[in-house]
Amino acid sequence: MSEFARRVSAEFLGSLLLAALVVGSGIAAQQLSPSDVGLQLLQNALATALGLFAIILIFAPVSGAHLNPVVSLVDAALGHRSWRDVAAYVPAQIVGCITGAVVANLMFGLPAASISATERLSAPHLLAEVVATAGLVLVIFSLVRSGRGHLAPAAVGAYIGAAYFFTSSTSFANPAITIGRIFSDTFAGIAPSAAPGYIAAQLAGGLLGFALVRLFYPSAGQGVRAAQAKAPDPAAALP
Repeated sequence: MSEFARRVSAEFLGSLLLAALVVGSGIAAQQLSPSDVGLQLLQNALATALGLFAIILIFAPVSGAHLNPVVSLVDAALGHRSWRDVAAYVPAQIVGCITGAVVANLMFGLPAASISATERLSAPHLLAEVVATAGLVLVIFSLVRSGRGHLAPAAVGAYIGAAYFFTSSTSFANPAITIGRIFSDTFAGIAPSAAPGYIAAQLAGGLLGFALVRLFYPSAGQGVRAAQAKAPDPAAALP
């Protein structure tokens, strides 16, 4: 298998696992706590935060573990990845998330695909998706461009877990997972009529996040150079 094929395959499988994680933990939460929506959300959020950390650790060395078209687009716009990769990553992420939702349904004895009837579309939800996606982009690329990319798995997991609660939309922040969640009429699902609005808000959030990254980290390594400039010179203490 070529290096390119390995990267695209990693994005597919990583996205599949992400969708299975989000949808599957949502189904489990419904079954474990059928009368407590707050507890369902907590269970879903904790599982997603922890699982996302592990998934990124697995696939980051292979493909960068984007698992998200917005992240891939921003990565290319910042010059970190080729547009050829993005053109292959995005379909792989979408198909992976749809497949992951199907796998989650099957693991819990549900029909392979059931179109969600959960309407989520409102102005506050769209604003929440802009905020959630912009924040995700800022978390990822502030670390990458300041030489702290090794912290991204933990930081992304923590951010998404928190964003389940501080955003009214529960932080989809990902067009691929939004499409995947259409195919499960369960706790994590989203109605097809709401998905286009969410995706538009996520793309707007990605653009805002890109602008913020360029504002605070206009060049890769700038954060590292600034920290080095502020650090005391060890030679200055020598006689």
